[in-house]
Amino acid sequence: MIDLTKTAIGIELGSTRIKAVLIDERHIPIASGDHEWENRLVNGVWTYSMEDIHTGLRDCYANLKRDVREKFGVELTTVGAIGVSAMMHGYLPFDKDMNQLAEFRTWRNTITGQAAEELTKLFGFNIPQRWSIAHLYQAILNGEEHLPRLAHLTTLAGYIHYELTGKHVMGIGEASGMFPIDSAELDYNQRMVELFDALTEFKGYDWKLRDVLPRVLVAGEHAGVLTEAGAKFLDPEGTLRPGVPVCPPEGDAGTGMSATNSVKVGTGNVSAGTSDFAMVVVDKTLGVHREIDMVTTPSGAPVAMVHCNNCTSDINAWVGLFADFAQSAGIEIDRGALFTLLFNKAMEGTPDCGGLLSFNYFSGEGVTDVDQGRPLFMRAPDAKMSLANFMRTHLLSALATLKIGLDILTGEEQVKIDKLYGHGGFFKTPGVGQTMLSAAAGVPVSVMETAGEGGPYGMALLAAYMIRKVGTETLDEYLENRVFADAKSSTLMAGKDDVDGFNAFLTKYKKAIPVEKLATEVM
Repeated sequence: MIDLTKTAIGIELGSTRIKAVLIDERHIPIASGDHEWENRLVNGVWTYSMEDIHTGLRDCYANLKRDVREKFGVELTTVGAIGVSAMMHGYLPFDKDMNQLAEFRTWRNTITGQAAEELTKLFGFNIPQRWSIAHLYQAILNGEEHLPRLAHLTTLAGYIHYELTGKHVMGIGEASGMFPIDSAELDYNQRMVELFDALTEFKGYDWKLRDVLPRVLVAGEHAGVLTEAGAKFLDPEGTLRPGVPVCPPEGDAGTGMSATNSVKVGTGNVSAGTSDFAMVVVDKTLGVHREIDMVTTPSGAPVAMVHCNNCTSDINAWVGLFADFAQSAGIEIDRGALFTLLFNKAMEGTPDCGGLLSFNYFSGEGVTDVDQGRPLFMRAPDAKMSLANFMRTHLLSALATLKIGLDILTGEEQVKIDKLYGHGGFFKTPGVGQTMLSAAAGVPVSVMETAGEGGPYGMALLAAYMIRKVGTETLDEYLENRVFADAKSSTLMAGKDDVDGFNAFLTKYKKAIPVEKLATEVM
């Protein structure tokens, strides 16, 4: 038996997969659906087509419906609440009639260097290349012809939310990846808004910045209801009925914090998949560092974020190579089993990888100031070229840029991190990803039983919070007392040899960064 009115759906459009999770009144995932996709490099821009977005979302939802039907024998006609999240940042501009004005420019692009540098100096606040405001200002610097017609600037999550509800709004965590947030006012930083408007006034556009940015909402606020058109957009078969409350759309950083109960000051989590990023909730103003972004929790509290564009893509490519070899040798092996085998093999490697080194840059990497991606593997002539060392090298490489940012956070800014929660595909093989991250950060790493559900689970929790919170109950109280009070998790601390080995690997990694930059020039 299932009471659909007491459930909540979280949908997240990630970099390689769109996933929907249905949770019950106990916050337990009871059904799911997904759709695999991949971004494309088109004319030098990492993007997803609008057709891919629409068909992928609908296929994901159709698979969720099928899962509900098979498990419970009912049609998914309604739910208590819905929430949508997606990969943060990027550029999705529309005119007043919601006609798309330029290709969707994702977080993966590193094509806004001039804009990011100028805005960082103007605001006295780090503006990363992937932020929406950097893309907007770069378009202005480039003189792009669509700008006079701009009426709405949003992100992927904001766009889907508009299609479902007709509302141009944004959860504050996602909004903090568009433009700097004032956590005291729970809104865009007005001083910086005025600085930007003054900077671009000479262009003579009819719009000011607040005219085109979505309105900011915080977790727990209602962000509209599913319209008749929105229900058909998500479920063309017409089974889903309109009227479902929809919570503010969020980014994958905010959903990761929610999914790991990491929204209180002093808590932190690491999401590791196509990209990886660490989120640490802080209680003080930090200095300006190119390697550290200041964003917020879904409730608006300041968060220090170390975001790296590259994590598992290169690992996936190498595993694909091994799969090709196995097939050529007539060996049948499941792809998931192959990942498990190779990840576990990395645990047998030399702690510092025995003289092997790799850069996993499928795209540019802001932390190390590399504008383009060139995956690179190298080794010293006397290095021990074993499968264990090879795999360990790629796992450590996936965390190297994250470690560089964390060292700034804990060293220069004296931010104390006692423990990190990990979630995402990097932690799917028990113990391996945990050990590598613990070695990088030098602190224990915990993984919850629900970590595999990741962002869409976190989004479902935010939807549930909107309709179930009582009085002034805060998000961190709701998560602590009603969601994770009895949560099961495993905690692991890397040994001294692993920690020392990672530090030795990172020393070589930093020295070799000029080689990676040279590769972008000659390849």
